[in-house]
Amino acid sequence: MKATVTPGGGLFGPSSITWRIHTEALGWPAVLRAFQLQALHPRTIRGIAQNCLLDDPEVARARLRRQLAYLTVRTFGTREQAEQAAERVRRVHARLIGLDTDTGTLFRVDDEENLRWVHCAETSSHLEVALRAGVPLTGAEADGYVAEQRRSATLVGLRDVPGDVAELRDYLDGMRPYLSATDAARDALRRSVSPQLSLRLALLTPPLALGSLPAAGALAFATLPAWAKEMYGRHGGKAAEYAAGTALRALRAAAAALPERLVAPEIRAARGLMRALEHAPGADVAA
Repeated sequence: MKATVTPGGGLFGPSSITWRIHTEALGWPAVLRAFQLQALHPRTIRGIAQNCLLDDPEVARARLRRQLAYLTVRTFGTREQAEQAAERVRRVHARLIGLDTDTGTLFRVDDEENLRWVHCAETSSHLEVALRAGVPLTGAEADGYVAEQRRSATLVGLRDVPGDVAELRDYLDGMRPYLSATDAARDALRRSVSPQLSLRLALLTPPLALGSLPAAGALAFATLPAWAKEMYGRHGGKAAEYAAGTALRALRAAAAALPERLVAPEIRAARGLMRALEHAPGADVAA
């Protein structure tokens, strides 16, 4: 589904913090960071691994592409498009069951605890990557982004999710006793920083894109909270964090220098509406 970008018909709009963050070229690192963080929840990664052939490189990469496509429609499309895309996601998830190998019990992939963890890891990741990349955001604007993402949560039936940065941080800290770097989590991390490519995928993927996935995965890992890296068996190093921030800022600058015709059409349209809003500061066209 192609997102139809309008000034006021979607979940957000040109005056939203969400558009400011998601019109930057930071999608891959943010999505991979979210996956690496989500994988630390044993039920979350089991639900993914047991229902998605992550050891098949084409399937795993297609899953990431679908996530980015859903994110694009949810962010820039009309409300109807966002709801239709979310309904498809809900229908798929409603059929999926996971096995908790620690207890031998079955669980629904779309249970509320899992959905809330996935939402918060995603919100945290997009915000953190944006901040590391130098997207200028005040504390109030960062809070605004978290609050706006409550609209995204309602699409999958969630109501009780954090509404500001402090609540999001408290939620993540409160989840730490329930998290663990299981074998499945470590395997997911390995695949996100060193993806195995089938011959077909290698032949069909441009060389620049082939190189970008491991780089994006490494950048994503460097921005994880120190406690998450420690769970994976790595201690956070200041040098690695500095290098990741430098690389993300360079990525943002390089993307800003691209000719408009090379920018994704949804982002190009959204940027145009944002520029128009700057010239009409009294207009309120937010969704």
